[in-house]
Amino acid sequence: MPDQVRWGVLSTAKIGTQKVIPAMQRGERCAIEAIASRDLTKAREAAAALGIPKAYGSYEELLADPEIDAVYNPLPNHLHVEWSIRALEAGKHVLCEKPIGLDVAEAEKLLEASRAHPDLKAMEAFMYRHHPQWLRAKRIAQSGEIGELRAIQSFFSYYNDDPTNIRNQPGIGGGGLMDVGCYCISLSRFLFDAEPSTVVARVEYDRELEVDRFASGILEFAGGYSTFTCSTQLVPYQRVHIFGTRGWIEIEVPFNAPTDHPCRLWWHAGESGAEIVFAVCDQYRIQGELFSRAILEDGDVPTPLEDAVANMRVIEAVFTSAELGERVVVYRP
Repeated sequence: MPDQVRWGVLSTAKIGTQKVIPAMQRGERCAIEAIASRDLTKAREAAAALGIPKAYGSYEELLADPEIDAVYNPLPNHLHVEWSIRALEAGKHVLCEKPIGLDVAEAEKLLEASRAHPDLKAMEAFMYRHHPQWLRAKRIAQSGEIGELRAIQSFFSYYNDDPTNIRNQPGIGGGGLMDVGCYCISLSRFLFDAEPSTVVARVEYDRELEVDRFASGILEFAGGYSTFTCSTQLVPYQRVHIFGTRGWIEIEVPFNAPTDHPCRLWWHAGESGAEIVFAVCDQYRIQGELFSRAILEDGDVPTPLEDAVANMRVIEAVFTSAELGERVVVYRP
């Protein structure tokens, strides 16, 4: 049995070259063997900078490489489904960046393609879920230590009004809800371990960029509520608060967890409480290792594609609620 998965990367996107690839290269089960770009010069420059053996001038060439086992797909949002399906058809496992697609129909198309290749693994790359601070937060929230979980509040923002940035490109999955609001929705479903029944939301659009720049929503679950605000034109900030009937949890840096100093969360319930400090780790490395282990051991991936489809369904409902100005049913009890 091999002890490493041979990875290829589609595109020289910054999330890959600056975050994911270096992290996976430090893993024991990941071997980054190739990187592709539609510009061969860019691919060669990235390969040289990162010590990657092969560089390709097209995505097709990488997918045709028989020495590549799995593909990491950090392409722009509108290319996630197309190239993930092409990777599966080429016999490659797929780790695709979030959000999985532009809408539910796209996400379901990828899910259907993955089911047609049951020997291959496919997963949406929500790296935050693998960080020890989130595993601990969920354990505390669901253990009864803070009583019954009733409310979640999350906030995620940064400032970017650059019209050339892909996050500000309408029609290809740009905007704040797709980029950072998806985390707020994902974590709500993760902690409640359920799907919301209804959504009420408001979304503000940049008139010049034509992408959503500010969104707030209320997700109604059987056990309580999750409220969130996300923005691409506010001061950079992120925080999550989790409330139970007897206590609370606060996560200091919930999403972009640092790799150069420890992370912290606080919890309090009655006479008990503590600050929990987590040793320095890299959630991208953990994600790569877990996915690679699922390949090597032919086990289940940490988060199945069905979860990605469900998250996209809620994102779509948020947009619909904002457009109609009313509550939207997501799942009927």
